[in-house]
Amino acid sequence: MVGLGRQDHGERERPEGEGADGAANGVARQVVRVLPAVLITLGLVFDLLTPPSFTGSPFFSAAPLIAAPLFSLRATAATGALASLAVILLHLYHGTTWKVEALTELVTVLTVSGLALLINRVVRRSGERLASARGIAEAAQRAVLPTPAERIGGLHVSARYEAAQADAFIGGDLYAVQETPYGVRLAVGDVRGKGLGAVEAVAVVLGAFREAAETEPTLEDLARRLERALAREGTRRDSLDAVEGFTTCVLGEIPPETQVLRLLNRGHPEPLLLQADGELAVLAPAEPALPLGMAELGGWPDRAEEWAFPAGTTLLLYTDGLTEARDRAGAFYDPADRLRGRVFPGPEALLGALSSDVRRHTGGGATDDMALLAVGRPGEGQPERRRTVPVVRRDGRL
Repeated sequence: MVGLGRQDHGERERPEGEGADGAANGVARQVVRVLPAVLITLGLVFDLLTPPSFTGSPFFSAAPLIAAPLFSLRATAATGALASLAVILLHLYHGTTWKVEALTELVTVLTVSGLALLINRVVRRSGERLASARGIAEAAQRAVLPTPAERIGGLHVSARYEAAQADAFIGGDLYAVQETPYGVRLAVGDVRGKGLGAVEAVAVVLGAFREAAETEPTLEDLARRLERALAREGTRRDSLDAVEGFTTCVLGEIPPETQVLRLLNRGHPEPLLLQADGELAVLAPAEPALPLGMAELGGWPDRAEEWAFPAGTTLLLYTDGLTEARDRAGAFYDPADRLRGRVFPGPEALLGALSSDVRRHTGGGATDDMALLAVGRPGEGQPERRRTVPVVRRDGRL
């Protein structure tokens, strides 16, 4: 099997540059953690090797300040105490313990140490609140975008939500897969904007989809239901802008006991269809349509289009965070070019290789979230696993 990244022996592929960056970050953290001790040592050496008019007080004052955001409260207090003890010992050594300069220097270090303890408490409390907020955000993400089952209606399914930042969670990207009386129906979309308003719009679209997918006989009817849901909520909530708010979306339907795929695209990036032999088709709509929520700008009848969806075929849907990912030279990521001619054992392997390849392309610096959804029809006699090899660009470089 030809994929996007090496996965021999089940080893997770490490994107290019990740190992070097991780090692560099680890070294930097170790240096910062020993910096307070280094500063105190430098202060002692500086004071001993320079004339009496020079003092190592700046080094001693800096040590607890460096420790405050990095160490525990006890370690920060110990750093401040050690710096203060160093000042006392130096003045005992020089015989200047009771001079005004010595007392001023000691009071300065003690005051800075007290401020360091206060900073430490503020940082720790902020960290606890942030951890709590992250936990709440993660729970909200799981509630709004639950991970779909691996098999739905006889199809293999895999979905991923990739946040642009490691500490960020759900934004405006969405996906849904549902088995209905009309077959397996799916949706991938991207709500305009960020923040709470985008999350509210995601909840509205997904809630309307889950209900309407069970009852509406066609994708055209389903799209109209979503349009009405957004318009209705836009008049009720200030955070859902009734004028400028919109949602790009692809609605899909795979009827039972057929090898047909139906799609309705409302201003969303074109899905890709990967064949069992590596052939790839870009499923562009015959007539471009405006996103959901922009019906006031123009009206036309929605038209679902059909494609063949035989055994061994995988449908890939994604948001524009994938196609807008750039490398250091500013070149956009082209999923059709990167996937054409390559074969995967299933949707999960496809998304795993694709995510790794995007990180390699961007160097880990994506600027937008992306949602990925892959749905595959199992092929007869298809091997469980095939060997993967890295992508080779046209210029011969990895």
